[in-house]
Amino acid sequence: MDAVTELADDATVVQRVLDHIDNRTTDLAAGCWREPVANYRSAERYREELDLALRRGPVGFCPSAALAEPGSFVAREAAGTPIVVVRGRDGEVRAFLNACSHRGAQVACEPTGCVNALVCPYHGWTYGLDGGLKGVPHGHGFPDLDKAGSGLTSYAAFERGGVVFVSQQPPAPAAVAELDTLPLMIPESYRFVRVDANDVPANWKIAVEGFLEGYHIRSTHPDTFYPVQYDNLNVVEPFGRNSRVTFPYRNIEAQRAIPPAERSADGRLTYVYHLFPNVIVATFPGRVIMVVLEPVTIASTRFVVHALSEHHDGTAEADEALAGESSLVSQGAAQDRAVVASIQRSLAANPREFFEFGLFEGAIGHFHRQLAAALAGGVDG
Repeated sequence: MDAVTELADDATVVQRVLDHIDNRTTDLAAGCWREPVANYRSAERYREELDLALRRGPVGFCPSAALAEPGSFVAREAAGTPIVVVRGRDGEVRAFLNACSHRGAQVACEPTGCVNALVCPYHGWTYGLDGGLKGVPHGHGFPDLDKAGSGLTSYAAFERGGVVFVSQQPPAPAAVAELDTLPLMIPESYRFVRVDANDVPANWKIAVEGFLEGYHIRSTHPDTFYPVQYDNLNVVEPFGRNSRVTFPYRNIEAQRAIPPAERSADGRLTYVYHLFPNVIVATFPGRVIMVVLEPVTIASTRFVVHALSEHHDGTAEADEALAGESSLVSQGAAQDRAVVASIQRSLAANPREFFEFGLFEGAIGHFHRQLAAALAGGVDG
């Protein structure tokens, strides 16, 4: 299973799934991967991951749809840094350190919203949507203030494939160029509905790994995903530093009666995109979720879950319908979170030198290979 330069189209993926069903097979990696258990426990390694992978970026921050109009903003911590992204009146998305240049108070105190300006709640210093300092109450008290040079600290921001990416450090040119190869993952027709967060007591890499293979479907999800999906049957496509894993539904069998060129993946499979290093975009019928697996500590990860819908109109009835549609996925996600937490509980006492990832778990090996390359100062893929 080598990295691809272009992802397969839906009809090709459907055919590959049907072939796997007929042959009782699944996509296999070229080899196994051994990841040292120490890499999940080492405080030094964790600091390197934050500095060299999660802050250097560009790293997925939020869906573009969460910034639907000028003044829309999203604020949260990313790799320990408070960041706010906002859409300007010119339509561009910009990212800033969420800290007033006066005394450092956060200028965006809610996770999402829409404003005409960013106003510090401490002393009322006001910043435009471009980050420039626009107003200082009782400004005569700051006779030497360089107003033009006292705007919010800015970071590089990019929009690709329906996702906003932020880089806290100057990004490598190759990493920025790779953004141009991303497919459209969140179409413009999808509306941002809400964002939720759950803290899970597990290392962020263990959390990422839980999304990247279908080898666990029957054992972990016997009453949720397994009745709908297949156990250990996936199409796996590494591309650049990223990967896409296809989880087919059992109703894909009906596509056999349709001419190959006319086959559709809609409602018949879930695409799970892993955007290196810590972002998951998963597609479902009429819905998309974007999950940022945000490290809080070496042993704790915040699951920041953005929900998007193709048919949500903002009404209470639509909220109720979306909750019903999301019920199965929510139950399955809770099962996954329980497993990754159990791995963390045993981690300190685990005597093994390596975690062994087999041929069914090639996307996980790809993730660790790319992470090792990032920490070594390169971009593999």
